[in-house]
Amino acid sequence: MTRYFCLDEPELFELETSVVAAEPGRVRLERSPFYPGGGGQLPDRGRLQWSGGEVAITGFESDGSGIWHVLAEPVTPSDAVIAAVDRPFRQLMRELHTDLHIVNALVYQGFDGALVTGVQMNEDGTARIDFDLPEADNERLKSLEGAINDVIRQDLPVRETHVGADEAFDEPGLIRSRSVTPPPTADGKIRVVEIAGLDRQACGGTHLASTGASRPLRILKIDNKGRHNRRLRIGLDGA
Repeated sequence: MTRYFCLDEPELFELETSVVAAEPGRVRLERSPFYPGGGGQLPDRGRLQWSGGEVAITGFESDGSGIWHVLAEPVTPSDAVIAAVDRPFRQLMRELHTDLHIVNALVYQGFDGALVTGVQMNEDGTARIDFDLPEADNERLKSLEGAINDVIRQDLPVRETHVGADEAFDEPGLIRSRSVTPPPTADGKIRVVEIAGLDRQACGGTHLASTGASRPLRILKIDNKGRHNRRLRIGLDGA
């Protein structure tokens, strides 16, 4: 896994950088402030500006040479460019991803270490998270809404660190997904996101600096998806 610039500099939304490779409709940058998506989180949106024009970035493609930024038009910018992230969209993804960690923590603690089987964040301010919970009471799950919003109101700090891959697998509860593990960085480390006093788990996405930066959250619906899966649908107030 590439160690994304946006994870090391989460508050930097505009960056002057250089084009290192270009083809009509896509470029690779020396440094990029964009999160390309993954783990159920949608990729960033934004624009590329240079002396000859401006173009929207519509997606990202990865190959052995790095991340390509897919452009809305078949242009080939070169030399110095300014890469600008869509801040409101990034903020939305940060809120949803942090709130899903809160949901994950409370379910893990309250339902005998239930593991995640799937996650998806949406551009309309909703998200879903699936758990392996064959015997769960849906009303008990629904009642977690108050505790979730209490964590948001407490404004707990959200921090990150990196640990060795062996250490990550040896630490109980650090890996929460039944089928997906965040890939190690080039130096063999796993990124860990911690909500102070509440949760600590491996994750490769973008998050808030503290839980209080999120809007209140609602549990919209709980679905039974097969004999084992429970799907919690959540939504941000006002989204």
